[in-house]
Amino acid sequence: MATTPTPADKFTFGLWTVGWQARDPFGDATRAPLDPVRTVNELAQRGAYGVTFHDDDLIPFGSNDSDRDAHIARFKKALDETGMKVPMATTNLFSHPVFKDGALTSNNRDIRRYALRKTMRNIDLAVELGTEIYVCWGGREGAETDVKDAYVALERYREGFNILAQYVIDNGYNIKFAIEPKPNEPRGDILLPTIGHAMSFINSLEHPEMVGINPEVGHEQMSNLNFVHGIAQALWQEKLFHIDLNGQHGPKFDQDLVFGHGDLKSAFFLVDLLERYNYKGPKHFDYKPFRTEDDAGVWQSATSNMETYLMLKERAKTFRADSRVQAAIEASGLNELAVPTLASGETWKDLAKDSFDVEAAGKRGYGYEVLDQLAMEHLMGFGAK
Repeated sequence: MATTPTPADKFTFGLWTVGWQARDPFGDATRAPLDPVRTVNELAQRGAYGVTFHDDDLIPFGSNDSDRDAHIARFKKALDETGMKVPMATTNLFSHPVFKDGALTSNNRDIRRYALRKTMRNIDLAVELGTEIYVCWGGREGAETDVKDAYVALERYREGFNILAQYVIDNGYNIKFAIEPKPNEPRGDILLPTIGHAMSFINSLEHPEMVGINPEVGHEQMSNLNFVHGIAQALWQEKLFHIDLNGQHGPKFDQDLVFGHGDLKSAFFLVDLLERYNYKGPKHFDYKPFRTEDDAGVWQSATSNMETYLMLKERAKTFRADSRVQAAIEASGLNELAVPTLASGETWKDLAKDSFDVEAAGKRGYGYEVLDQLAMEHLMGFGAK
């Protein structure tokens, strides 16, 4: 079983993931800050493809131009020396108190304008580093009370995306945007909370072709939604521009566990889906090492994400190749789902010609229990060898 990660696997990590100092609402940090250059080197040694960043992850907020240039130069040198890529970047529009009521949807017009300037400046840097996907997570774009006018806020949100798209077009940049949905936390309710909300919103934009989604496992599962179904729809609509992989134990706070260390069966079918439908983008791990871990545990957790994906990829491959599975798929009629309901040349008028035994069809079983158990056997290592 091939579980050693290589750059060809396109595994990526955010600076904020392994670099999380483990500070939470009830406790101080348990780890020291992590130098972005060390992050690049450590991840490269473990077979990662690339690293991603918020502007404030790489350049401390408030840095002057000289210090900013120095941080960028060190980072670029590490990238050049390791061959690591920066396939995605994003902007921190949630940490500073100025964004307490949102960034692109803040009531304050000056804050909205500042948020756009901050984003555009980091887009410039992202393009300089070869980035082609720009993720937009609206962590503060929401409210704790319905006094906030969500109708008007969505209009401002759309205006913000339209401005940023025009900025990219006017500068001739090769970059697209990916909206990251999340239902709540840190706001009580966040705008564009799910994959479906985000994809509907995209259709209202002036340049919908430039905007897709960046779904995260935990963000959908904390709303008790089916992440595999959401990703299937995103792939089907060709809007899966980027993906955040992690683990989550159902509807609770955003746990950001190692990928697969939550709903393992869902992770299995997710990998099966991504591989069968040939998802080509980065496989990005947006997780947090346990607060209990020291430095060694941080890097072990990074490796665990990649190895878990590769193990699930191997299990999914053997599952699909198992003759018992293929026979069960045939017996269930799943293959017939790919056959169009109307044959070539037919119209709705031809439906009246059918002869169909409704009662017999109602008695037929579909054999999903057999397929589900075979999936479990492969997932647990008891499938056909």
